[in-house]
Amino acid sequence: MTELLINEQPVKLSKLEKVFWPGEGYTKSDLIQYYIKAAPYLIPLLQDRPLSLTRYPDGIAGKWFYQKNKPAHAPDWIPSFDWRPRKGKVTQYILCNNLETLVWLANQACIELHPWFSRYDKVNYPDYAVFDLDPMEPLDFEAAREIALLLKSVLDEFRIFSVPKTSGATGIHIYVPVVRKFTYKEIQLFIQYIGKFVLQAYPQKTSLYERRVKDRRGKVYIDYLQNNRGQTVASAFSVRPRPGAPVSLPFCWEDIHTVHPEQFTLHTAEQRIKEAGDFYLGALEKKQDIRPLLRRARES
Repeated sequence: MTELLINEQPVKLSKLEKVFWPGEGYTKSDLIQYYIKAAPYLIPLLQDRPLSLTRYPDGIAGKWFYQKNKPAHAPDWIPSFDWRPRKGKVTQYILCNNLETLVWLANQACIELHPWFSRYDKVNYPDYAVFDLDPMEPLDFEAAREIALLLKSVLDEFRIFSVPKTSGATGIHIYVPVVRKFTYKEIQLFIQYIGKFVLQAYPQKTSLYERRVKDRRGKVYIDYLQNNRGQTVASAFSVRPRPGAPVSLPFCWEDIHTVHPEQFTLHTAEQRIKEAGDFYLGALEKKQDIRPLLRRARES
């Protein structure tokens, strides 16, 4: 057992040499060191957002499980938010608002981090919309790139600013920062409205309404229902539990033709973190009012 003092809080670390990525030999220590380096750009993206966690105590080849509730053994200094839906039990979500919490989570084998689209102080009002482009087999990242460019052209026509990132797998996430006055249902309507233009242009290559995976085969699925309270995508700068230890990384639209998700891993992303982080955090501050498009969507 090792103890690391962070912001005057002792954080206990254990089994640091445990291999989390057997193909590459990357360990829990590698994961913790990466998140310490990424923290200045990752923590602002997690700040005040309830977290859904996936834990891999034996690495990506072992059994894993979801965790939403703050575990009983968590230190008292781990911030959290109690949320009760209209029907259901209270869930005590962890809030990763500081470095010591981030390091503690990594030590708990939380490889990837999934924040809500809204913050706990206005839990029903997200501050960004996300186009989750998921290429279904046998398609890959190249198909997601093609549809992302088409989607950007539609957003540009409506003068809507957007910023992309790799999902860390084969997909692309396109973020549209919005003012915090629209409900999740309104955000879904916005995503669906824009998605219809892409579907009309490429009906053989895109899927918008098919919920069954087998019906999306060979298409890029635009998951507008992902924009729902409690639904998440992996945060920018989150490591993914996949071979190679890929990292979800933001990029400029100008770079989309040269970007590939395999470029950015737990060991290579460090070179791009500061550049991508400065750009991405600034981009998300460009909050937009989408009321005109919502009116169009309701009338269509």
